[in-house]
Amino acid sequence: MQLETERLIMRKFEETDAERMFLMDSHPEVMKYIGMPPLTHIRETENIITMIRQQYEDYGVGRLAVIEKQSGLLIGWSGLKFLAREVNGYKNVYDLGYRFMPEYWGKGYASESARASLDFGFNGLKIDVIYAHAHSENHASLHVLKKLGFIKTGDFTEPDGICFWYELNHKNY
Repeated sequence: MQLETERLIMRKFEETDAERMFLMDSHPEVMKYIGMPPLTHIRETENIITMIRQQYEDYGVGRLAVIEKQSGLLIGWSGLKFLAREVNGYKNVYDLGYRFMPEYWGKGYASESARASLDFGFNGLKIDVIYAHAHSENHASLHVLKKLGFIKTGDFTEPDGICFWYELNHKNY
């Protein structure tokens, strides 16, 4: 599973991605709306990568490492995740998500990578509906979801605040 856009390569996570991913997930601004504190040890990141790699095996999809073509660096992750555990009353559905290092914010990478993921989900996997959610105060992420055509269909409470729930139907994409 590898996707490619004009500026990005999206590929399965590798164990060697832990250092760059830890840089991202230990940054307070990155983790501000995630509902968990910044990571404090690279072992936590290694465990997350192991979990994501297991999702590839179990469900055939999982978040993908996003590599900027120009620099060759991992700049974040993006992609679909099969929600095997219930979120907002939904289970066994596909969820779009993305996270990037702050120095790559505002460059259109979230939208670009999300579009590639949606194309893969709707056209490659033949998914009818893809879901997404974001913290109500994460205005940048809410903007991306609206730009992609997602419709807000509800909200739910997480320990760190209110999250908005979004849906995108293949027919409306």
